[in-house]
Amino acid sequence: MSAQEEPDFDVIVVGAGIAGGVTAYQLAQQGLAVALIERGESPGSKNLSGGVFYARVLEAVFPGFLEQAPIERRIERNQLCFLNRESWVAVDYSDQRLAAAGTAVTVLRARLDAWLAEQCEAAGVMVMSGVRVDGLLVEGSAASPRIVGVRAGEDELRARVVVAADGVNSFLCREAGLRSRPDPKQLAVGVKALVRMPREAIEDRFGLSGDAGSATAVVGACTQGIGGGGFLYTNLDSISVGVVLRLDDLVAKGANSREVFDGFLAHPFVAGRLAGGELTEYGCHLVAEGGQAMRGRLTWDGLVVVGDAAGFTINNGLTVRGMDLAAGSGVAAATGIAAALAADDTTASGLAGYERALDESFVGRDLRTYAGAPRFLESPRLYGAYGDLLADVLFDVFHLDTRPRKRLLATARDALRRSPVRMGELVSDAWGAVRSI
Repeated sequence: MSAQEEPDFDVIVVGAGIAGGVTAYQLAQQGLAVALIERGESPGSKNLSGGVFYARVLEAVFPGFLEQAPIERRIERNQLCFLNRESWVAVDYSDQRLAAAGTAVTVLRARLDAWLAEQCEAAGVMVMSGVRVDGLLVEGSAASPRIVGVRAGEDELRARVVVAADGVNSFLCREAGLRSRPDPKQLAVGVKALVRMPREAIEDRFGLSGDAGSATAVVGACTQGIGGGGFLYTNLDSISVGVVLRLDDLVAKGANSREVFDGFLAHPFVAGRLAGGELTEYGCHLVAEGGQAMRGRLTWDGLVVVGDAAGFTINNGLTVRGMDLAAGSGVAAATGIAAALAADDTTASGLAGYERALDESFVGRDLRTYAGAPRFLESPRLYGAYGDLLADVLFDVFHLDTRPRKRLLATARDALRRSPVRMGELVSDAWGAVRSI
């Protein structure tokens, strides 16, 4: 760069979510000049409702995080529920050790992201809210382009490194040519709402006390046969509820996401838990579902990609993770960027320390561990037939009439004969589950 083109910042981070905020904070902690640009009126203002955050990664970044941050409840109860049209079968696991460990907490992103931005400002980050980034500043030849900043309206802001933390449909990544528009098979439509109700009612209905919380994952009738699932997460005085519908399956079946969500709310399993509550937030957004297969190139000359923009999510059917992976990618990105700036080499190869740090962290390792989970979760039998089969087995067990009883194995065999599920499919899906999750 010439003298008049000196950078305004060492690093510009676009997107003040968890990935962007952690990246910016850690870089500022090392004395670097960092700008954090957020399109919304304030960090968190565009984030609907909340979810479960596996928070240990932020304990390392912010010692005392669980005591200082605006968390809602500490998860000690996890449910996996197969929902059928007129019944449900649930595995219910509750353990006070989970709450004591603080492994998982519920959060409301509007509050958490705002808190994270405050920590960034205290560390010296320039937080720029209400600023829309329109594109990248690119120099060099067509064969060897280099990212040198961003365009925001008529303004140009220059930096030695730009961080794309602008979400699952990252336009910065597409502009840089790092990836094309995501495959619909790797995306889902999330329909979410926040239902306000008294704290006492939540604790009574979900069997909780104090700041203990519960997380319920639902499959089956909640998605009306569409690949995906539903959830209910308890906050202090509200419940986060929603469905996630695989985009390609939703389109192929010609279904309406709002109608699927309304059907979920009307099911007795959900309706009884939300009765008397006030719906205070509602909305839809795209969710990454591809896991490891969705990960593309993460660095370019002058550019790195983190969080949802990189497709970092894991859904293995038992847990749905995105926020902890976003935070972990921010930690790895800050490590790689700081090293590249110290070496005065912000080319793609100079920034490769980010990918090495990511691959060695829990983010890279877990993405590889659950690489097969999306394929396993494509089985249509998970969204109807298996829930019905489980309910039929249990109905025969508990429906005690005057007929002589059979042993459980014989009862299950009879139910399987009546089910559309074939033994070969059951064995195949069971093996797929063992290999994937």
